[in-house]
Amino acid sequence: MTTKLEVLQLALEKALGEGAAISAALGEVTVVVKAADYIKAMQTLRDDPTLAFEEMIDLCGVDYSQYGEGTYDGPRYAVTTHLLSLANNWRVRVRVFCPDDEMPIVESITPIWRAANWYEREAFDLFGILFDGHGDLRRILTDYGFIGHPFRKDFPISGYVEMRYDPEQKRVIYQPVTIEPRENIPRVIREETYGMK
Repeated sequence: MTTKLEVLQLALEKALGEGAAISAALGEVTVVVKAADYIKAMQTLRDDPTLAFEEMIDLCGVDYSQYGEGTYDGPRYAVTTHLLSLANNWRVRVRVFCPDDEMPIVESITPIWRAANWYEREAFDLFGILFDGHGDLRRILTDYGFIGHPFRKDFPISGYVEMRYDPEQKRVIYQPVTIEPRENIPRVIREETYGMK
């Protein structure tokens, strides 16, 4: 007897062919496609009647630079998309790696699912992943003058600049981060009768 997960895997293998690596773990199916095949695979996932992934429920960027405690030796950036088929009641995760670490870029899936618009803007803002064909790729969570992409693993925890209101200039100004190092010593309170009441 085949399970629903096995039926999904067979349908994916038949629809996507040799161009996709399909795996199942912990009750979830993951499809890894090449950047060159990304749009075609996503179109197939939506339009193939045996799959019918009509809803894109999530899209996010991933930075693999320190994955596996530094033992990972592959492309640094990936885009992971979660799709849902209401007709078949199943889900799939699609992962595509950006071929160039210096200029991470993949095709935009906004022509296929309009809901990808804000998710792709978020991945651009936080990871610096570019989406070719996106109509309005601009920052969505950080300030327009923000420098860098804060979810990259090499982004400094304190950031590059800080902003504050200057009462003399009567405006918000940006300045280099100034954090004075300090030593925190925890205060320990010991009571002889603690917990005995």
